[in-house]
Parts: sequence; C-alpha cells; structure tokens
Amino acid sequence: MAEKHSSSSLGIISRKSMLCLFLFASALFMLSWFFLLRSTSSAGFIGLSLLPHPKLNPLIDNGNSASWNRKDVEPSIGNRAILVDNEGEEEKPQKKDDLGDVKCSGSDNNYKQVLKIFMYDLPSEFHFGLLDWKPQGGSVWPDLRAKVPEYPGGLNLQHSIEYWLTLDLLASEVPGIPRAGSAVRVRNSSEADVIFVPFFSSLCYNRYSKVNPHQKKSKDKLLQEKLVKFLTSQKEWKRSGGRDHVLLAHHPNSMLDARVKLWPAIFILADFGRYPPNIANVGKDVIAPYKHVIRSYVNDSSNFDSRPTLLYFQGAIYRKDGGFARQELFYLLKDEKEVHFQFGSVQKDGVGKASQGMHSSKFCLNIAGDTPSSNRLFDAIASHCVPVIISDDIELPYENVLDYSQFCIFVRTSDAVREKFLLNLIRSIKKDEWTRMWKRLKEVENFFEFQYPSREGDAVQMIWQAVARKVPAIRLKVNKFRRFSRFGTQKDGELRKMPSPSNFW
Repeated sequence: MAEKHSSSSLGIISRKSMLCLFLFASALFMLSWFFLLRSTSSAGFIGLSLLPHPKLNPLIDNGNSASWNRKDVEPSIGNRAILVDNEGEEEKPQKKDDLGDVKCSGSDNNYKQVLKIFMYDLPSEFHFGLLDWKPQGGSVWPDLRAKVPEYPGGLNLQHSIEYWLTLDLLASEVPGIPRAGSAVRVRNSSEADVIFVPFFSSLCYNRYSKVNPHQKKSKDKLLQEKLVKFLTSQKEWKRSGGRDHVLLAHHPNSMLDARVKLWPAIFILADFGRYPPNIANVGKDVIAPYKHVIRSYVNDSSNFDSRPTLLYFQGAIYRKDGGFARQELFYLLKDEKEVHFQFGSVQKDGVGKASQGMHSSKFCLNIAGDTPSSNRLFDAIASHCVPVIISDDIELPYENVLDYSQFCIFVRTSDAVREKFLLNLIRSIKKDEWTRMWKRLKEVENFFEFQYPSREGDAVQMIWQAVARKVPAIRLKVNKFRRFSRFGTQKDGELRKMPSPSNFW
C-alpha cells in the first residue's frame, strides 16, 4: 500500500516537473523572440550611410533621427510659427528686428548641392528657340556670360517657371555667377537624383497652340509628339519608367496630349484642376507658384489706416468650370462701400492700375476661375495685401513647410456666396490681427519671387527643395519598378498610356 502511494507521489512530482520545464522553456522562447524583434526594429537596422546622397537621408526616416538638422532639408524661417513641423521644439521669443530676416535654408555649402540633376540637351526648338533665340557655335544653350535671352512679358510671365529653373541649372555650371545652390547639374545621369526635361511647355502653348492654315497640327502638338518619342527612347527613361523625370506643365493647358503618355513623371504644375488624379496628384507632383505680374511693393511703409480699400478684386468675372463664384460675388459686392470689384485686363495699363489698387487695399480676393488657382494670390502677396482665398480645391506651393493660415484668409465657397457673410467676416478682422498678417506677408514674399540669378530662399530654390523632398519616394517607386526588369516582361521603352475618365474632358 505504501509502495503504491509512493509511486503515485512520484508520478505527480514528475508531471509537475515536466510542467515547470515546459513553462520555463516557453518563457525562454518568448523572451528570445522579444529581443530578436526588438533588435531588428531598431532605427539603426539599416545604416543610412549605405544609402546614396546622405544629405537626403534625414527625409527617409520622417524626421525621427536624432541627428536630423532641419536646415538640411527644409527652409529655416525667421518666424518659427510659419513652419508646420515644429513639434518638440522649444519656441523661442522673436525679436522685432528679426521679423524681416527670413531665410530659406542654412548656410551649409553641401546643402546647396544636395539635389543633383541631370538635364537633357534637348534641341533649342524645345526651349530657348521658342524665345526666337538662335543657337551659336554648335551649342543648344545660350552663353549666359554673354547675354541671357529675355522671356516675353505680359501674362506670359505668370507661367514662366520653366525658364527660371532651366537658367538656374545652366548657371550652376558657369563659374562666377553668384547664385544660390539648392540644385546642381550633373553630366552623368547615374549620379543624379532626378532627370530634368527642359521643355518650355507653357510658352509653347501660349505661342503655338493654334493651327495655322497650312498646318494639319499645331507646333505645340508636334513638339509634344517629338518629346514623347525622344524621352521614351532614352536609357534614363527605360531604367526608371520615367518615374524620376521632372516635367514642367505650369499652364493648365500645356502638355495636353503628352501628359497622358508621360504620366509616371513628376509634373511641376499650378494646380490639378485639369488633371485626373491617376495622372497628377499631390503625392507624386509639385505645385509651384505663378510669377506675379503686378509690381512688388518695395519699401512698403503702409499700415491698416493708410490703405483705404477694404476688399479688392479686378479681373475676369464670368468664368466657366469652378469660377461661378466670381459672378455670384460680383452681384453681392459691386455696390458695397470700401469694396473694389470690377472687370479688368492687362490692356490699357491694366497691370499698373491693378498694382496701385492692390497696394492701397487691406484684403485682396483670390477666387477660383477656370481652375482652382489664380495668379491673384501671388499678386496679393507681392502687394502685402492679405489674400482672401475662395477656392475649395486649391493646392498651394510648399504647404508642407508653410502655414498659409498665418497670412491668408480661407473661406468656403458655399459660405462666401451667402449674403453679407464675406463682408461681415472681413470687417471682424481688426487692426492688430491684420497688421500681424501684413508682417507675415513681408516675411514670406521672397519665397514666391522668380529671378536670375536665383537667390537664397527665392521661388527657384523653394521649388528645387520641394523636388528634393520627393526623392525618397521616387527611389522607392523606381526600385519597385525594377523588381522584375531582368525577366523582360515589358519591352524596353514600352509606355503604357494612362486612360482618362470618359467624362473628364
């Protein structure tokens, strides 16, 4: 009996021991996986030093790296409140003397060459030849040390982005030209971050989109066809599917045919009003400012009381598409005191009159027209006239680093067309608040200035920096594109046309 009891006791102990051993082994197994997973999820699992162009590496980890220096990838702005991404930073009081000292980037010389750009040597008919410039000495480019071809004036200027960016890249190769350096031209495309296509598409549309009597196609269409054929035959396009190419189509009607064939590229645009989202979108492309047409308000010493006009608009009133609000607001505001709402054009010194009117106004209307954007926003900024933006679908330049609510008023279209709503809102903004926004306008105005040679923090440099922020995403798309390239599942240079929705145009 005792022997039986002893055997039973030993069995119980043995089962308990086995259970303990099992639990202990399970715990060790779980702990080993915990430390393994923890080690592989470390931020240093992939060394950033292994990646090309280390100045762009901070963009890859979304700013989580402790070594991130904001001036390497984003503009440093005298007024820190304008920057969107400043969580975790101690807000420093700003001196009054610093209000006008706004800089786009740091003084790091390496930063000035962070964006490496390979630019095609396209025939002059695609760029400066459209300005009636004639090649000399076998070069397709003008000699910037001798004379810089002039861009036509008037409304042509507002979409002249292609001209300023191309000049800046050419100047990067000429010693002695004093320019800012957010981008530099490289001759080896394998060293480049992006591939730049110097086609003056907006100028081409403005000058050559009409079909002459002896032509079957306009010069604009013919050049687009030649461009598509050229690009898709290049090794640079084939190895990336065009995903690292930068194309300029700032005029809403420019590149109208080529855009649906060259859709993988990065487009630099004014807005997305005439693009289906499968061709252009805010994730892939870059929004650039218009070049303002009215004259800048130099040495502006005005104030709230010295600007007699409360609200200003002068331009085309009857527009199609999303511009119906202009007509509605015209009937609501045309007889109101302190409001200037009239039809206007560039003829009969229209630009001079608009300059004078905006310089003497507290608020300037920017209302959607045929497309969501309008040059009036940038005319208002140059005039230090607080913009009132009535455009529900507008996309704004550099909005990931600029907080426009600091110097603009945004009003939904449905609210703006309600009787008395807009005027009551504008009149509720008192002198102190207006003065604060007026000061902000003077701080940020340089970000929207196009000039040659380009200067630190101007529109040219801001656009290059916006492109630079796209580079990590570009590399991801290019690397994915190359996954199955060795199997030859798609013919080299084969281009898939992106269909537009049947009801889009």
